[in-house]
Amino acid sequence: MRKSMKTLYVSDLDGTLLQPNVTLSKRTIAILNELIKQGMLFSVATARTIASVKPILQGVAVPMPIILMNGVCIYDLTTQKYIKVEEFNEKSKEILLSIIKEYHLQGFAYAVKEDALSTYYEDISAKPLHDFYQERVDKYKKRFTKVNDFSSLKTVPLIYFSLMDKKENLEQVYQILKDIPDLGCTFYKDNYSADIWYLEIFNNRASKYHALQYLRSYCGLERIVCFGDNRNDIPMFEASDLKIAVSNAFPELKEKADIIAGSNREDGVALWLKRNYPL
Repeated sequence: MRKSMKTLYVSDLDGTLLQPNVTLSKRTIAILNELIKQGMLFSVATARTIASVKPILQGVAVPMPIILMNGVCIYDLTTQKYIKVEEFNEKSKEILLSIIKEYHLQGFAYAVKEDALSTYYEDISAKPLHDFYQERVDKYKKRFTKVNDFSSLKTVPLIYFSLMDKKENLEQVYQILKDIPDLGCTFYKDNYSADIWYLEIFNNRASKYHALQYLRSYCGLERIVCFGDNRNDIPMFEASDLKIAVSNAFPELKEKADIIAGSNREDGVALWLKRNYPL
């Protein structure tokens, strides 16, 4: 490959670029900033929202738009504006709200209005939900809005649902949702809990795959190199020219990888970039 090719290096956060304590190590920050100063085009693609990503990336001069909420949003850190947001259409939103009600599912609903992200919940009495809520309030000063019923959000421009529970409680719903036209979903294990899984639902035009393809065109990219660890990184792998899994990645992602880098604990992404940039 030509070294002059315009290449984007994009990394997942949790389990990939971040340490197990959900921070960037000093070494990773130093390496990224040095390579960015040399001209490296760097971004992240994460399931997180801007509320928690901003504090995590503080100290890194990320030069490119970032992919949030598994590809539902693309955000420019420089202008602090959303470049692209994919909403649910009315029909699929109605179907989704009725399924959530029927199966008594709990989690968080998200909307973007005028470049501000709003997060809604019904009931966070279950420990995983309460822990998720409390961490984001304490650590990132994130605001949440309680609603009596998610159905009251029918007129809100919803973009995303994040449901949390044990695998067996969500798997049946995942099997139903994945066959509904216009809905996309990802079902994967929480990086920080032994028995909690996420079921995240969005417009089917929204994924890390679609977001990377959009950035390829928007930024005039000739090549994309990506780093990941979990099942929700599979769409990102499919959109990339070079696919790198960290050594702590799920086996099914490793099978799809071109290269295995060091683990997130070992600053595997940053050290690989230091050794290999520019390709």
